[in-house]
Amino acid sequence: MIEIIDQNCVGCGACIRACAYDAIRLEGKLAVIDTEKCTLCGACVQACPFEAIVIRKLASEQINKSEFQGVWVFAEQKEGTIAPVVFELLGKARELADQLEAELSAVLFGSGVEDLASELIAFGADQVIVVDDPELLHFRDVRYAKALTELAQKYKPAVILAGATVTGRSFIPRVAIQLHTGLTADCTGLEIDPESGNLIQTRPAFGGNIMARIITANHRPQMATVRHKVMDPLPRDDSRSGIVIREQVDFDFDEEESQFLGFEQEKTTLVNITEANVIVSGGRGLKEAKNFALLEELAEALGGAVGASRAAVDAEWIPYSHQVGQTGKTVKPNIYIAIGISGAIQHLAGMSSADYIIAINKDPDAPIFKVADLGIVGDLFEIVPLLTKRAKELRA
Repeated sequence: MIEIIDQNCVGCGACIRACAYDAIRLEGKLAVIDTEKCTLCGACVQACPFEAIVIRKLASEQINKSEFQGVWVFAEQKEGTIAPVVFELLGKARELADQLEAELSAVLFGSGVEDLASELIAFGADQVIVVDDPELLHFRDVRYAKALTELAQKYKPAVILAGATVTGRSFIPRVAIQLHTGLTADCTGLEIDPESGNLIQTRPAFGGNIMARIITANHRPQMATVRHKVMDPLPRDDSRSGIVIREQVDFDFDEEESQFLGFEQEKTTLVNITEANVIVSGGRGLKEAKNFALLEELAEALGGAVGASRAAVDAEWIPYSHQVGQTGKTVKPNIYIAIGISGAIQHLAGMSSADYIIAINKDPDAPIFKVADLGIVGDLFEIVPLLTKRAKELRA
């Protein structure tokens, strides 16, 4: 809670100037704080020259962090196929576990999925904890959250990682709440602090303008969801051996919060952008939805996928599943072709890891050219058809 000490406050207004949330006003010569706006950031405390503002923190329950050992990766799978982000997480988690001198465990949920354990071990896991139950045939966040929460309470891992996928984002926050711990979403970097042993979790913040480094210093487990295509998997090693632990969870609920009705696949012939080696992305410069046909033709000629900026998705020119950027998908293709995209930092956050970037834009000062390996200044409606024609000739 935050408190004004009346006898110290002189109404100088220093706290008002320091507050970025417009949460302080003066009534007479006394500062008053709007607790609904206040975020307890502490800026006003530092700005007050009379020590008239204090933030009082409730005493938190102390935990014995030494009881929490090991690194866990949630091994997301769908219809018996492990999500690619899992292999990336195992590669990074293997590094973290070795630094902590701890075991690396993959946690696998589903029905008829136990055979997948050997694949997880081949990509770095020391052991696989499996909950194989018909109740987990289809993803339902309440069931997945209950299963992971109970396992974490039993085994007490120090770190739990999951992909920042639709599945991970749906249920991992529920787990963090039930375990009374913190969660850092959409991480792009993970490392161990050599002094404290805490997990340093890096993610874009403030619209991608800075990279925040976050730790969970006083609670365990330390939890993070991680973006696809920002980490590298280890080479598969089928000679590795590991342990498979079979667990059971009681899914008897007093009241069902949801029902699984079915899954409807998106009706598109376009390639999934997260798996593509070549991505042709379009932005506001395409002017209208029908012009994405130009990009689809070029992508098909190159054997690639079609991506888009947030502006194109917000204009409903193309579905959200094609959005690249901080609020879309992170991609790491061999070639990324940005067409009619200015290059806002939020978009760059999702594609700057591409091996080779080609930008086409009529504005020579567009920010996209600062990250491009090859820039073409000109009219995309003239350039793209020529590129498509040449690509088709080379494939013929």
